[in-house]
Amino acid sequence: MARSMLKAKNMPTKFWGEAVSTAVYILNVCPTRAVPNCTPFEAWRKKRPSVGHLKVFGCIAYTLVNQRTKLEDKAEKCIFIGYSTQSKAYRLYNPLTKRIVISRNVIFDEDAAWNWESNTEQEAPRIVSLDDQPSPQSEPATPVNSSPPTTPPNSPNNTNDSSEIGNSSSSSSESSSSSGDQPRKVRSLVDIYESCDFAFIVTEPTDYHEAAIYDEWRQAMQDEINAIERNKTWELVNLPQEKNVIGLKWVYRTKYNQDGGISKHKARLVAKGYAQQEGVDYEETFSPVARFETVRIVLALAAQLKLPVYQLDVKSAFLNGDLLEEVFVHQPVGFVKKGEEEKVYRLKKALYGLKQAPRAWYSKIDSFFINSGFQKSDNEPTLYVKKEGMEFLVVCLYVDDIIYFSSSQSLLTSFKASMTNQFEMTDLGLLQYFLGLEVKQGKEGTFLSQKRYAINLLKRFHMETCETIATPMNSSEKLQKCDGTEDADVTLYRSLVGGLNYLTHSRSDLAYCVSIVSRYMQKPSKQHFGAAKRILKYVAGTLKYGLWYSSLKELKLRGYTDSDWAGCVDDRKSMSGSGAVTWSSKKQETIALSSSEAEYVAAGAASKQALWISKLLKDLGCSQSEGIELWCDNKSAIAMTKNPAYHSRTKHIDVQHHFIRQLVAKGSISLQFCGTEWQNADLFTKALNHTKHYHFMKRIGMTKLESRGGVESDPS
Repeated sequence: MARSMLKAKNMPTKFWGEAVSTAVYILNVCPTRAVPNCTPFEAWRKKRPSVGHLKVFGCIAYTLVNQRTKLEDKAEKCIFIGYSTQSKAYRLYNPLTKRIVISRNVIFDEDAAWNWESNTEQEAPRIVSLDDQPSPQSEPATPVNSSPPTTPPNSPNNTNDSSEIGNSSSSSSESSSSSGDQPRKVRSLVDIYESCDFAFIVTEPTDYHEAAIYDEWRQAMQDEINAIERNKTWELVNLPQEKNVIGLKWVYRTKYNQDGGISKHKARLVAKGYAQQEGVDYEETFSPVARFETVRIVLALAAQLKLPVYQLDVKSAFLNGDLLEEVFVHQPVGFVKKGEEEKVYRLKKALYGLKQAPRAWYSKIDSFFINSGFQKSDNEPTLYVKKEGMEFLVVCLYVDDIIYFSSSQSLLTSFKASMTNQFEMTDLGLLQYFLGLEVKQGKEGTFLSQKRYAINLLKRFHMETCETIATPMNSSEKLQKCDGTEDADVTLYRSLVGGLNYLTHSRSDLAYCVSIVSRYMQKPSKQHFGAAKRILKYVAGTLKYGLWYSSLKELKLRGYTDSDWAGCVDDRKSMSGSGAVTWSSKKQETIALSSSEAEYVAAGAASKQALWISKLLKDLGCSQSEGIELWCDNKSAIAMTKNPAYHSRTKHIDVQHHFIRQLVAKGSISLQFCGTEWQNADLFTKALNHTKHYHFMKRIGMTKLESRGGVESDPS
């Protein structure tokens, strides 16, 4: 059967595996003597199969291109080679890119077949970047009897973005042209598959009917229903008159291990919160989460105290939140009670998707912590401290993820026991991975990085094999809005900059360059895109770098403030930068008339952040006995903070920037002078050369894990 399928459309023998799989699929939905009056599919699944989706193997298929411009083709020409085993989708093969595409949006031409012996580049559209097209003057004429390169520029599934992102070294090499009178060469199957660049995509089901086909997804849905009922989240009632009913939707996600393998199939029952009416179905919706600065401060403090940090995860956290409003939802598809189809569920607790679900969960966990003897920080609503004599326990909350450390083993044990008794928990042990941050704890300190996230970001933009570069930005290059180059893909540029921005949570060396490329999100150009790609090349060469928090004998808060002057060629506004567990690189809101004014404004911004950190440390029991040292490399700016006689030079500056004068007068801030060569914040205000860049990286704690001699997996 497989041989006939290949011959019918003159398919190459390299598709014998796809033909066999498709033949097996078809035989499973056809009657057989082995099972009278039944198909193998029906005997196994206990339901009659559908055959309306069956198509002719090897026919031409056009799949929808989701990411495209208005002038680009809406469809991509492929060949139908089978059916997906993960969802109700088709497997298609693109002869130009040599990639397999998994798609549901397909139009078939079952009478047509691909001409494998003709010029395939003329048979199907070729998607290339404008940068890769040769000029008409330099393009040589192609002889009639010669064949073009068999492998075009690499392109991902259903998109043409790789031609802009990918590095030329990652594309396939051209095969040499052969004349028609040369004998045909025969290759083994091993050589064929090694030369093919297949890309397989695992897709999750989009609705219940797709998921119900597979045992693993049915079990995942049953587990979700069991968790809801075990938590007493709802009760089945008759719908009162004039009450709004909200629909439910199943959402499916495949969870992966660190090595990329599938760890579990997760099904989540989500309420269609967009149908809720404000003032009727919900009131308040805001729910705080921990700031990344707070997370870094907690980790740095634990490292300084040589205390291990642990992690807990609350299973189905939102299902624990008590609802104050009366909310009704339909029965979920696939789990409708027989004989009670007209009834609805009245929610006692929140469901994922409800507008008020995050706030309901935060109120629940906040009340639990307060009743358990914790003191909530006034400066960070997700930070809690519990004290018993000289011992203490610190807890930091980010939705359903909890990190904590303590000076007492008994406090740790009692806290974990109380959480397990109140909620369904997963004990993740020693903190290793949190919000995309990789944490390695040891006796000498804690190392914080995002190596795994950075690798995935490089793969996402097809830059994993790109050439690396020593610095993230050219020190002589000045970007501006109108640079005369062509416009770049806005969606792709924003996605790239957004990914880089998240990387700055542990990569403070990227703060300045990411801040620069973020200015052009509205209308990026090719030059802006090139600057963003350069950052990726730098990331590729510094994957092992991260933040190092050492175990110091003395805890002292110290800040560095710096600014350039008129560094932006568009509006002449200056850049500000600040310190180590928290940092910032942003354009100032005002235009400074001198470098002293720019430094003065930057010092004011740094003082506000330093004051907040000081209060946060006080909540953690680490008060600063002396004023916070703030180091600045401009003596005139320091004089402005101490001497109000500089009225003529500061009268035009906004009042908010003079806040630092009060802090200096009170002794809360001690502004000190340091030379430019020791100004750590220089890394956040300008692009530096190789020597200075790595000099300041080392001074702010950016280092390789190997340079610290490694970190033990267990600090105990």
